[in-house]
Amino acid sequence: MTAESTFKDKIRERTARIGIMGLGYVGLPLACEFGQTGFAVTGFEVDASKVKSLSAGKSYIGDIESTLIRDLFKQKRLSATTDFNKLSQMDAIIVCVPTPLNKTKDPDISFIDQAARKIAKVLRRGQLIVLESTSYPGTTREQVLPILETGGLRVGQDFFLAFSPERIDPGNRQYKLPNTPKVVGGITPHCLDLAVSLYSQAIRQVVPVSSAEAAELTKLLENTFRAVNIGLVNEIMMICDKLNLNVWEVIEAAATKPYGFMPFYPGPGLGGHCIPIDPLYLSWKMKSLNFAARFIDLAGEVNSHMPEFTVSKIVRALNNRKKSIKGSKILVLGIAYKANVTDVRESPALDVMHLLRQMGADVSYHDPYVPQVLVEKHRMTSKPYSPALLRKADAVVITTAHSTFNPAEILKHSKLVMDTRNMLRGLSASHLVRL
Repeated sequence: MTAESTFKDKIRERTARIGIMGLGYVGLPLACEFGQTGFAVTGFEVDASKVKSLSAGKSYIGDIESTLIRDLFKQKRLSATTDFNKLSQMDAIIVCVPTPLNKTKDPDISFIDQAARKIAKVLRRGQLIVLESTSYPGTTREQVLPILETGGLRVGQDFFLAFSPERIDPGNRQYKLPNTPKVVGGITPHCLDLAVSLYSQAIRQVVPVSSAEAAELTKLLENTFRAVNIGLVNEIMMICDKLNLNVWEVIEAAATKPYGFMPFYPGPGLGGHCIPIDPLYLSWKMKSLNFAARFIDLAGEVNSHMPEFTVSKIVRALNNRKKSIKGSKILVLGIAYKANVTDVRESPALDVMHLLRQMGADVSYHDPYVPQVLVEKHRMTSKPYSPALLRKADAVVITTAHSTFNPAEILKHSKLVMDTRNMLRGLSASHLVRL
């Protein structure tokens, strides 16, 4: 019996042991989904506090309920460990580690490299390795594969390797793992076949592509598409500011066209791990091939300046009321990168707060999802919400449109409101300023 047929039998019988490397926003939901499907899943983490939390039945991810964690542990469908030697016991290993940018804005794939080396130490015949961490085209074949083959095993014969980009959208109640199509690309046809077999157990639609590189570029295209279009609409917003027009009205009017237009919306900047970072992975890769990705670079330039533009508009609004930014009390509402989540990664609100502090403003914030945060090494704590908190501020800046916020109440009790998310649509007042 071949290694491929043995693996397929284990998948079909739900006896395959699945290891997930990295139990963050991507890895933990994936581990839970496979566990709910009937597989025994082991999560591997370098952060011992996460292992301790999960072992105690506590979730640290907003979209994952603690009751689910407790149930899966009780059923022995989920476990967590810091012992990476146990990777040898897994039939499939899915890598979900971070891929940040370094200080020079170049891709940092050191976490992928470390994960691959941990796997290589214990790699055995018949295992399937899948990389889900977003990276530039060629990472799986050019970086991960050589590490895995150092022990003499050969891909497509002894072990199998594929890439399948994560498509996690925190806070999205409509599209979760089971009903979000999964793109998969293998190093060889056998690798693709096994990866498709694995994901088909937990996800309704699996989309095979011709290579790992095609799958890697698919992920970058998805988020580059969003980043470029957000950059365009942010520039349109600045044009509207010069023309004294309401950008939200213009977008809503354009969106009535039933074909040829897709609405995107401006804001104080890009947030989250994907959209601000993924296009830079593609741009970096193309620079190494002596190709300038001009659309991507221009969109990045526009989007990166949005916090500064937002602050300049706050300063103008205060000046129009004969108030200096220095010494003004600024209350920021919502600092998570998107509505109704706890995630502050790359949140533009943090840049806005930092710039305001640099200009001498007295900055505070309220966010029901983020009790504490570091703003340029300055630890801040969320203020308890009340109408009195609004009244004390010289300006209230809405940077995240959490559903818990009451637009009418905010407008009623604030001296000046800067709405960067059009949360107060339909409302008007002389002290309301829209981005």
